Amino acid sequence: MARKLVMGNEAIALGAIHAGVNLVSGYPGTPSTEVLETVAKQNPGDIYVEWSVNEKAALEVAAGAAYTGARSMVTMKQVGLNVASDPLMSLAYIGVKGGMVILVADDPGPISSQTEQDTRHFAKYANLPVFDPTTPEEAYEMIEEAFDFSETYQIPVIFRPTTRICHGCATVDIREGRRVQRREGFVKDPKWTIFPKLSYENHLKIEALARELSNVFSTYGRNAVEGSGDQVIVASGVAYTYAKEALTSLQASCRLVKLVTANPFPKDFARSFLQSASQVLVLEELDPVIEEELTRLCGEDGLPLTICGKHTGHTPYAGEYSTEALLEIISSYLSVPYERPSLPPPPALPVRPPVLCAGCPHRASFYAVKQAMKGQDAVFTGDIGCYTLGNAKPLDMVDTCLCMGAGITIAQGLSRMEPNKKQIAFIGDSTFFHTGIVGILNAAYNETDITVVILDNSTTAMTGHQPHPGTGRTMMGDISEKIDIEALVKACGVKCVKTANPLHLKEAVAAVSEAASFSGVSVVIFRSPCIALFKPAVKMEIQDSCINCKKCIREIGCPAITTDEGRVHIEPSLCYGCGLCSQICPVHAISGGDSK
Repeated sequence: MARKLVMGNEAIALGAIHAGVNLVSGYPGTPSTEVLETVAKQNPGDIYVEWSVNEKAALEVAAGAAYTGARSMVTMKQVGLNVASDPLMSLAYIGVKGGMVILVADDPGPISSQTEQDTRHFAKYANLPVFDPTTPEEAYEMIEEAFDFSETYQIPVIFRPTTRICHGCATVDIREGRRVQRREGFVKDPKWTIFPKLSYENHLKIEALARELSNVFSTYGRNAVEGSGDQVIVASGVAYTYAKEALTSLQASCRLVKLVTANPFPKDFARSFLQSASQVLVLEELDPVIEEELTRLCGEDGLPLTICGKHTGHTPYAGEYSTEALLEIISSYLSVPYERPSLPPPPALPVRPPVLCAGCPHRASFYAVKQAMKGQDAVFTGDIGCYTLGNAKPLDMVDTCLCMGAGITIAQGLSRMEPNKKQIAFIGDSTFFHTGIVGILNAAYNETDITVVILDNSTTAMTGHQPHPGTGRTMMGDISEKIDIEALVKACGVKCVKTANPLHLKEAVAAVSEAASFSGVSVVIFRSPCIALFKPAVKMEIQDSCINCKKCIREIGCPAITTDEGRVHIEPSLCYGCGLCSQICPVHAISGGDSK
């Protein structure tokens, strides 16, 4: 056994490896991404690892492996579970043979997500057990228990770390070796094929199993009570860790309950502390899942208790918790004196809105479309990725952003209601493979007049540069056939397809103009690699002939272009030599780089 300082996601991955996982699939999404990446990096050689094209495909791949008796894990963030919900609901009815863990990282805050949704609702909706670790150390231990639990009851289980568990660091005792699982292999059986009659029968079994699992979780050792007294605090996830730290700081005593299995709810365990409690405070990030279960249980048992939490206004509904936030909540609840430390106010931080990187080809793509559509009534629908940042001024080129792949289909709805406006949909290459293909098919089949701009930067940039079907490389390190986006959209029925380098401005504007004038579905593929994939060969420089008109600053908003003592200046440490600025300078006072 070795002690290592690891990130929570690394701890989960190492725990899964030790537990004998055979297959790991997933789709990158912060805060979950490093779990799969760590398995790939630490792979002892007998684990199959893949980035799937989306979460639905990933879950189905993992389910197929679990049908053989193998242990499988699928990784995603909370919004990814929306994509995977179709197979998830049916899999809950069918079950598995080998242990299958569905790791879904929730993002209170939210810090890097478009929603703050709570995966525990999905667990309840699907009638699946959920494990909610409170520290990276516990996540390492608990992931193996989740596999064992899944295998014992032959159902998939949800493992729900949140951002601070995923990205927090701790010293963990890493076990040596790896469990070896005996696998019978896939055995043909009618139970693997879901039919209405079987669904009805299995639904009854699921409900019965939920009652059984409630009893099992009531004796699960990680659900625990610490301290004494009739005042009770019930906490889950990282909120438990914060609460423990807050109680230590306050030097206060009460009963602190750690509840890590919100579904099926451990009723008997809850009764053990409710019956002798005078008041109860529930601390849980996101939704009042445990709070509502405790309130319901008090109603069932006729206990005259008020469960304090989100519904009573004691804790906030939205945002993530912290030790500092819980100090005030707990001190008020326990009537313990607490004074916020009087520290001098920190200096005001400069306003730093998120922007596209200097040299990012997406900036050039947006600018080319903007120039091509100048004077025309157009709507620009966006998508999930780095290019969502195209909404910021001075580009101002993202009018809508809903979820992955939706830019293409929202443009179709807009087009049907407002046919006199030109609809331009932006989507990245990885997102195109994830969910965009169906949107292209729908537009071609229904003969919708839209232009789709595919921003091909040869990577999944937003989540850390993972490979995808268009990169020609798999997570196992193998070289694969690159999927040709141009050939794919043509196969979907698109007649007008243009490919251009967005950093060659005239060529890029011409490609957009031609595609936008086409009646029907048209596609522009802007192909230029993400700046993280190469080192700049040259830098752009301002020449003495600069008239200081600042058009380069006003038009594209590149963070490398600033002013120094009132004069335009290009910061060499930020410049990637893309050359876009030189192509818009009216007096050609910028030189260097790729300025064709």
